Amino acid sequence: MSRLDFTPYRRSTVGFDRLFDILESQARQNSGDNYPPFNIARSGEDNYRITLAVAGFRAQDIDITAQQNLLTVQGKKREDMDGGAELLHVGIANRGFERRFELADYVRVEQADLADGLLIIDLVREVPEAMKPKKIAVNGSPTLTAVPSEDGKESDAA
Repeated sequence: MSRLDFTPYRRSTVGFDRLFDILESQARQNSGDNYPPFNIARSGEDNYRITLAVAGFRAQDIDITAQQNLLTVQGKKREDMDGGAELLHVGIANRGFERRFELADYVRVEQADLADGLLIIDLVREVPEAMKPKKIAVNGSPTLTAVPSEDGKESDAA
């Protein structure tokens, strides 16, 4: 198993400790099991979609929990899959799973749908107006505007 070393970056950055911790924990967690397989797609600047291949699971077998910056998807194993028949070959996975996704700030789950063996979770990032970037005037002076000159033509005020 390879270990990521973020020491050089930790020395030259301030306030990114949480980011490095997330990257290191994800590398540890995802080094083994890749079940169920999934895709993450971006369909706009603030829209994302996670698609998990969950063949054999019903909607009531899947539990999706979103809290703060963590999305957890759990699938519960069902015992009644074979209907009492003796299985000669088991090629379809019938095991429970738990998949975790770290979400950025202000990302929320918009909806989740299960169709054709695919669980689709739509996410949207909604940054509050107070958190969006804004211009700050230096020394409290208003922003530059066009001011009419003495001859009636407009010129830029400095």
